[in-house]
Amino acid sequence: MSQNDAAPKAPPRQKMLQFVTLEREMPEKRPPDLRAQDFGEIYGEYEAETAAAQSGRCSQCGVPYCQTHCPLHNNIPDWLKLTAEGRLQEAYELSQATNTFPEICGRICPQDRLCEGSCVIEQSGHGTVTIGSVEKYITDTAWEAGWVQPIAPASEKPESVGIIGAGPGGLAAADMLRRAGVQVTVYDRYDRAGGLMTYGIPGFKLEKPVVMRRMEQLEQGGVEFVLNCNVGEEISFDAIRGRHDAVIIATGVYKAREIGGPGAGLPGIESALDFLTASNRKSFGDEVPEFDEGRLNAEGKRVVVIGGGDTAMDCVRTAIRQGATSVKCLYRRDRENMPGSQREVQNAEEEGVEFVWLTAPRGFLGEGHVSGVRVGRIRLGAPDATGRRTPEDIEGADYTEPADMVIKALGFEPEELPKLWGVDGLEVTRWGTIKANFRTHATSLDGVYAVGDIVRGASLVVWAIRDGREAAEAILERFAAPVQVAAE
Repeated sequence: MSQNDAAPKAPPRQKMLQFVTLEREMPEKRPPDLRAQDFGEIYGEYEAETAAAQSGRCSQCGVPYCQTHCPLHNNIPDWLKLTAEGRLQEAYELSQATNTFPEICGRICPQDRLCEGSCVIEQSGHGTVTIGSVEKYITDTAWEAGWVQPIAPASEKPESVGIIGAGPGGLAAADMLRRAGVQVTVYDRYDRAGGLMTYGIPGFKLEKPVVMRRMEQLEQGGVEFVLNCNVGEEISFDAIRGRHDAVIIATGVYKAREIGGPGAGLPGIESALDFLTASNRKSFGDEVPEFDEGRLNAEGKRVVVIGGGDTAMDCVRTAIRQGATSVKCLYRRDRENMPGSQREVQNAEEEGVEFVWLTAPRGFLGEGHVSGVRVGRIRLGAPDATGRRTPEDIEGADYTEPADMVIKALGFEPEELPKLWGVDGLEVTRWGTIKANFRTHATSLDGVYAVGDIVRGASLVVWAIRDGREAAEAILERFAAPVQVAAE
């Protein structure tokens, strides 16, 4: 036997450009009647062979629009190629290099509006590469294989950064700063870190152990968490500034947009975040009196959700799982103009949600508790300045929709942080969001930065991650800058 015959042979590499001969295949989705009975994630995991094959559908195009239209500009074609070749650890390392939480983005990003929606082969009619599912597979495999390790800086730095808010923006910044050896303390009002990833997004989209293991990784890597801490109450903003060399504001936006009309204050009309938080707390095994007493529990109720974004989709699908008698979603535009993910709309319809398009609430009925919504019908008129067709009321077409619970999912607004925290000089926009530099995220206060929804308004997790990483880079540049010594 020759030496060449005895040498182990490398496995054959998976060929790319398989989109013509291989159809798009998503991970298996649990049947609607089964998944509506629990809060487990609805999509299964790829087998290794399927993940490689689906990654091999990538066309490796010269101008990767998937990467361009990803807020993090992830190296998608490269880690798809590595996955197709079975080089999963390299694929994970490349994915992690630009994305702090790839397994979370793989689950909750609206890929149909971002990377997958921009895929070149999708435009040619072959069906997009399943980018999100492969991203999830890569990182889940990395966790199982032990490739994800606690942060271990090469050296420690004396500078410290205080981060207000333990959501995706603040945590992405914490991760980057700790990797550089900076001392990081994260302050958050809740008893668990993660922000809306923990308490706002339901388990059927993002199971909570997936979030908690990242929190543990950060804590093991030296990030200090100060939880149950309301800035302005337990500690002042000025005290946080005094403790740290730089501060990042990453509070998000939690103030629910109110709804008007007669009867708007009736009991039984609830905010989306209250409803979702109660449900998520129950999944942790917490005591939730508002749920246990029935107020925030949809079981046996006719539920009407008002809104058309991803939060509304989370609410309708949560109500189904809680055992609602019926669940209807009112939205003032049609399906094509809905801001929420079309994939989520489809999942909701499969689970029994009824969408009532081109409708808006006019008021609420009930004696001591809501019993119905007065609904007006709408048609779409001429486009406005943004190009979206403007909703117009149809006179005389109102009707009453019976309801035992109404959930407002109309979006969120920022809290008045300068007033709430007693801060002078922190500039805000006319919408109440904090003014920050678009690249460095520096605010009007020296050494204070702001990222995520508190700057952008209610947006996506992936945008918050990008902001947090950019702010961390700016702070590291600040720390590295030579100190200017005044001439005597």
